[in-house]
Amino acid sequence: MIVSLGGSPALLAAKAATTTIPIVFAFGGDPVARGIVASLNRPSGNLTRITVLADEVGPKRLELLHEVAANSYDFGLLVNPTNENAEILQRAMDAAARSLGVQLHLLRASTEHDLDAAFAALARLRAGGLVIGGDAFFNSRYEQFGALSTRYSIPAVYQYRTFVTAGGLMSYGTEQEEWGRQLGIYTARILRGEKPDDLPVQQVTQIRLVINMRTAKALGLTVPLSLLGRADEVIE
Repeated sequence: MIVSLGGSPALLAAKAATTTIPIVFAFGGDPVARGIVASLNRPSGNLTRITVLADEVGPKRLELLHEVAANSYDFGLLVNPTNENAEILQRAMDAAARSLGVQLHLLRASTEHDLDAAFAALARLRAGGLVIGGDAFFNSRYEQFGALSTRYSIPAVYQYRTFVTAGGLMSYGTEQEEWGRQLGIYTARILRGEKPDDLPVQQVTQIRLVINMRTAKALGLTVPLSLLGRADEVIE
C-alpha cells in the first residue's frame, strides 16, 4: 500500500500511478471538489483519507495574532503560489481581515530565498505579524522560519507546534502527531484486509494553541492573559 503525506502533488502522483494498490492520505482541502474521491462517506476505488483542518483555521490564526498585536493594522499572509490551496486561503483570510478592520498583505514564497525576501518586505511595511499558510515546503523549513522571525522582529503564527519550538511565536491547528496516528490506524486496518472503499473519511478535529513566551519576550510583545489562559501549551 501507499501512505501519502506530501500534500496534493504527492497524492496525485500516487493516484496516477495505480488504481489497485491501496492509498491512504492526509489532506487539508476538499478531495471531492478536486476529483480525488467520489464522496466522503464512500471514497470509492483504492483511496481513503484522514481530513486535516489546515487552511480552514487560517482566519482564526489572524485573529489570535491581532490579539497580540492589537495596535497594528497591517498584517501579512505568506503562501506558496504553487500550492493549489493558496487562492482558497487568501479569500478566507481577506474576509477575516475585513471583519477585524485590518489590512492584509499577500506574500509569496516557493524557495528559501523567497522566504527571506518575504520577511524583509513585511519588515519594511512595519506590519504587526505574519500568518503562515499551510504548505509542505513551509513545513520542512521550520528552523529557517524561526531564524527569520527573530532577525526581522516579526511575530508569526503557524499550523504546527514544531515551528513554535524552533522559535516561532504561536501555532494553532491540528498537530501532525494526531493525524499521523489516525493514518497509522487506517494503514493497519487495510494491511489486515479491509478495503479503502469501506473506510469512510475520518476528520481530525482536535485543535491546539501553543505559545512561546521566550519568543514573545524577545520580540518585546505582551501576550494578553486572556490568550494565555486559552493556550493548550505555554513554552516558558
